Amino acid sequence: MSRLLNVASGPYAPPAPARELTAVSADGARIHVELHGPVDDLDAPAVVLAHGWACSTKFWAAQIRELAVDHRVIAYDQRGHGRSPASLACTADALADDLEAVLKATLAPGEKAVIAGHSMGGMTVMAAAERPGLREHAAAVLLCSTGASRLVAESTVIPIRAGRLRTWLTARVLGSRAPLGPVTPVARAILKYATMGPGSAPHMVEACARIVHACPRKVRHAWSQVLDLLDLDHGVRQLTVPTAVLVGSADRMTPPVHTRSLAAALPQLIDVTELPGLGHMTPVEAPELVTAKIRELVTSAPKATKNTQVKEGA
Repeated sequence: MSRLLNVASGPYAPPAPARELTAVSADGARIHVELHGPVDDLDAPAVVLAHGWACSTKFWAAQIRELAVDHRVIAYDQRGHGRSPASLACTADALADDLEAVLKATLAPGEKAVIAGHSMGGMTVMAAAERPGLREHAAAVLLCSTGASRLVAESTVIPIRAGRLRTWLTARVLGSRAPLGPVTPVARAILKYATMGPGSAPHMVEACARIVHACPRKVRHAWSQVLDLLDLDHGVRQLTVPTAVLVGSADRMTPPVHTRSLAAALPQLIDVTELPGLGHMTPVEAPELVTAKIRELVTSAPKATKNTQVKEGA
């Protein structure tokens, strides 16, 4: 992806990975993976970052920069996003397959990691809740600005009363095939309204706009159809590792109603954090708070097995 599509400086400029590899998913899909930090230091705890719809590894730039000081940070592009090629298979099961493939490619057998998923990344973790790979490697989970079901029906992007009309309009807007085009002042204002809190600083909006506008429209549309029908309520109940949930109070994409549902269903809920005035893009809007929550989970989670170095990918 061209550097012109990224911010070039500041906390949201994508840091250079220490190593890159390709994880191969169950259906042969090739998943781009970046390793940051002291990747050969077996004493450094591992953190896995899964980004959301229409984003990429660049979404986690602030977390990667801070955590890589003393963590092995593993970030990957969901299929069709960033540097992972598009695939005809756009399903929740495919997301779970991809996460399992990333864990297998980057962690030693039995090694534990804290897994943080934002939006569709959180849904990826829920979709993989019963998978052997997740149960083997997940020490703790952060579900960040996400939901398990009724994503379109509960969205408040369209500011009218809840009901069939709002759900229909929301599905048409979020599932639009229209190209997003260049990042303009109007485009930034629309993205800020839909996905960020009203107090979001211009440099935060700029970073998110460049990431989202870089997502191919066919990929964006294909995954919007998956999210429209998604139902992972069963997966939430099967997520048996310690789990923290975080949301912005002004999140229009996955409002706090989802957080309350997750909190009621998670078997090992650690805590719920609601950030006043923040929108859907919490890792960008509150980078220090999200990073601190990940560090907190690392400190409290079971320690990783440290007997094998990071695997080399294809």
